[in-house]
This record gives sequence, C-alpha cells and structure tokens, in this order.
Amino acid sequence: MLGSPELRNNDVVKNGSDRNETPTAHRATGVSALPHAPDEQSNTRRRVARSILDHGPSTAAQLADRLGLTQAAVRRHLDALVADALVEPREKRVYGSRGRGRPAKVFAITDLGRDAFDQAYDELAVEALRWIERAAGGGERGAAAVLAFARARAASQAERYRSLVERVPPEERARALAEALSRDGYAAATRGVAAPAGQQLCQHHCPVAHAAASFPQLCEAETEVFSELLGSHVQRLATIAHGDGVCTTFVPDTSAAAPADGGAESRRPAGGPRPRGTPADGTHRSTVTPPKTTAHARTAGRNPA
Repeated sequence: MLGSPELRNNDVVKNGSDRNETPTAHRATGVSALPHAPDEQSNTRRRVARSILDHGPSTAAQLADRLGLTQAAVRRHLDALVADALVEPREKRVYGSRGRGRPAKVFAITDLGRDAFDQAYDELAVEALRWIERAAGGGERGAAAVLAFARARAASQAERYRSLVERVPPEERARALAEALSRDGYAAATRGVAAPAGQQLCQHHCPVAHAAASFPQLCEAETEVFSELLGSHVQRLATIAHGDGVCTTFVPDTSAAAPADGGAESRRPAGGPRPRGTPADGTHRSTVTPPKTTAHARTAGRNPA
C-alpha cells in the first residue's frame, strides 16, 4: 500500500530457548533483524533485545544470567544489535564511592529497537476506520466514507511519485513506480509477461495489510492511483492482505489493443481472490482471466467483518 517508509514490524518473536548457537552467513540489518531471520543466532538476538526492553538497561553479565548464556555469546549479540542501532551502550551510573577499574557498561534499547516490538498501530488503524464507517451511518454510506478516506490518503501519497513516473516514457513508468515504492520500503519490482502483453508490478511488503484485510477500500484506492499514474487501466491480481505472498498488479502494454469490453477486466475489485492460474506467491504466469462473479466482487468496498 502507499504510505511512508515502514520503520517497524509487529510480528516479533518474544521467546526462544537456544543455548547452542550455529554460525550464520547472513545477518539481517535494521529492524528486520528481529522479526524475520529464522536462524538460532537471530532468535537469541531477539531474546537479548527483549530482555533489555523488559528489564531496562542491562550489563552483559546480567543478560547472560537471565538468558542462561555465556557473557561472550551475549556480547556478540550486543555488538550486532548496536551495529543495527537497536540498542546503545551507556556508562553505568555508580551511586556512592566508585571502586577501581572502569565502570560496567550497560546496554539500553533505542527508539528504533523499541519500535521493532509489539505496537498497537494496526489495531489503532482498524479502530479509526471502523469509527469512520460508523460515523457515516454504516452500511453503504459507511463503506463509501472509508473509500473516500482511502482515496484521499492514496492521492496525497501518490503526489510524491508523480514527477518520478511522468518523467519517463510510458513503457518505463511501471518500473519507475516500482523504484519509487521500493525507496519507501515496499520491495517492489516489475516483470514482463507475454500473454497478455504487459508487466506485473509486484509489492513484496504491505505495511497496512492488517487494516486492508478488513477494509479492501485501501487496496481499491491504491489500484486506482496506480492506474492514474501509469495512464492505463490496471488489474489487481493478488494482495498480501487477502493471503497472497505478493501484492501483484497487472499493467497492460499500452501499445496493445484495448479489450473489447473497454477494460472491464481492470475493474475487478481490488484485493479480491486471484484469477485461476495465479500461484500462491501472487505472481501470475499464464492468462489474466478473473472469475465472472465472486462473493468478494459482490461485496467490494464493504467491510467484510
């Protein structure tokens, strides 16, 4: 979905039970180091960061005692967390007379590290949209009010992309839009397809997937903006919000002949079930043939909850 770069992830694993660590050739950086990496070292790293979050600034010795690890192992994870700006070292405060030697160093969670753990942003967004829906009277009026909000939000964010997209030839606009989305954290890319001729715009990340699962108007508004920016009807094939691995949008070749129905395919409700032949990862490798009528199509623009 359109929006500002995501700086957090709400699916942080809170517990782990690994004493033995195995080397890893890959160390994720940034906030994504906490929720996504599956190896044992990253799992332990999450436990170290969580312990600091729960107990406050801590020394390596305190962390080792809590987690049942050696201080050497804890220090390796602390070095990685410091490098990713998720924790920061501080000098431990000493009350009373200070003994000989350097004071023990404590490690505190940073704002970036705090944001990597559970927040209520998803719930807040859903509650806000439900309030808009109820305030407008519910039913079709409520759904229309949510759609109006989603369109205003998408249009405002799309203005940041307009100059980047319009400065290139029409056949390169999908790629330019993907690059702009990627800079905002959506891991977007394009791939050509032969039948029908065109490109697939694939977004591998959706920061509002939770809200969009209940309010498909968010996907609908984004699809409309893509169509406007790219200067052609586009078709949403799959969305992360509805269980697909990738948000996938088909962008037809502008040099190809328009469909006989005037582009009816592009009006399939955004966020609906993928057409036959679309694999679970959200990409589409054969034909673009949406189902004639689906339950989702009959309720597009309404809160399925």
